[in-house]
Amino acid sequence: MPIPTLKTILKHQNQCRVIGSRFKTSSVQYVASRFRDPTFEKLMDKYKNLLKVIAIQDLILANPTNNPPSVSLDFLSRLSQKLHLNRGAASFLRKYPHIFHIFYDPNKFQTFCRLTDAAMRVSRQEAEAINASLDVVVDRLVRLLSMSTTKSLPLRAVFKVWRELGLPDDFEDSIISRNSHIFKLVDAHEPNTHILMLTDEMRDKRFVACVENWRVMECCRENSAVDRTEIRYSFKHSYPPGMRLVRDFKAKVKEWQRLPYVGPYEEMGEKKRSKAGIMGLEKRAVAIVHEFLSLTVERMVEVEKISHFRKSLAIDLNIRDLFLDHPGMFYLSTKGKRHTVFLREGYERGCLIDPNPVYNARRKLLDLVVLGRHAMLINNESREKDTVFLREGYERGCLIDPNPVYNARRKLLDLVVLGRHAMLINNESRWS
Repeated sequence: MPIPTLKTILKHQNQCRVIGSRFKTSSVQYVASRFRDPTFEKLMDKYKNLLKVIAIQDLILANPTNNPPSVSLDFLSRLSQKLHLNRGAASFLRKYPHIFHIFYDPNKFQTFCRLTDAAMRVSRQEAEAINASLDVVVDRLVRLLSMSTTKSLPLRAVFKVWRELGLPDDFEDSIISRNSHIFKLVDAHEPNTHILMLTDEMRDKRFVACVENWRVMECCRENSAVDRTEIRYSFKHSYPPGMRLVRDFKAKVKEWQRLPYVGPYEEMGEKKRSKAGIMGLEKRAVAIVHEFLSLTVERMVEVEKISHFRKSLAIDLNIRDLFLDHPGMFYLSTKGKRHTVFLREGYERGCLIDPNPVYNARRKLLDLVVLGRHAMLINNESREKDTVFLREGYERGCLIDPNPVYNARRKLLDLVVLGRHAMLINNESRWS
């Protein structure tokens, strides 16, 4: 049973809501009562469709034998419910003409879908960015394993977050097998799974948590008045615009910031059941999920995915409620029938503050998703605007020295301009 923790006192919109201990409020009610951040909600509105696009893209790229890689529309239609394509596969694909191209194969008598050239370029850019950052990826995986109490993780849990960590899709071969001096796979006691472990020489390696970089920068800023003892155990906080904080909440946050805790890479001692011990365990859990999110490419992850690491990371709390308890550090969105958590300090105005090449490539795909069908209209409009006139050849919108071809085209233009009025003019001339 999860350890109960003290909930914060929050003021949502125009009313003050006092939330008691966890067993008095269900998780569903707690999620529903959270303060919405319009910036993250708007971002998730885009991401929920991006995730569907990525799922179809992966299916297409998983068929390299087809030239070009493609999947049949009939196959995607059978997966519509699983992919959450409410109006069917064909309707969804047509919404994104700059990502998907639907074509008919006369040899197979079937309709297929492939990626457009623009989408293929973005996919290649992401793959190239991942391959260029393999050293960084290895470091992320080592850090994640180092936070575990046993310096090991179930391989199936790592598979859940391979994209979030920026791992290549063949990471078992390209990362684990090629770095046998760092990683090793062992059989688990459960069937059909393996345990990913650090080798003995890597188990004693020490790491500094990402939050320490922020603490150092805060202390070293010019004209900084930060008390080093005050910031020693602190985390960066920023709240959604319009969220009003009551005095009791501010006092509790200030007290929590000063609370000592065992870092995510430090060995955990005996768990104490005192109030101070429980609060220390809660803060260590916050530090672990903060570090986890800091290791991801986009500083975001689905709550369901990170929950697979609870046992390995010795987190005895409900992770979703943990994020809700700290709205100044995390933001939980429920868009797209999934719970997604963002690291607030990593974002500004809906964009990553410190972007990386993999994030930049994925952002390009998101841009294509946002454009949707409008992208085609924009391209057509740009073609119409790319017209150059020789100024000296025109006067009052007409050619100064007309020729027979120009005159014939001008007559056609006059009919276009007149439209239906041309018929009225002709009829009136007959009556007169």
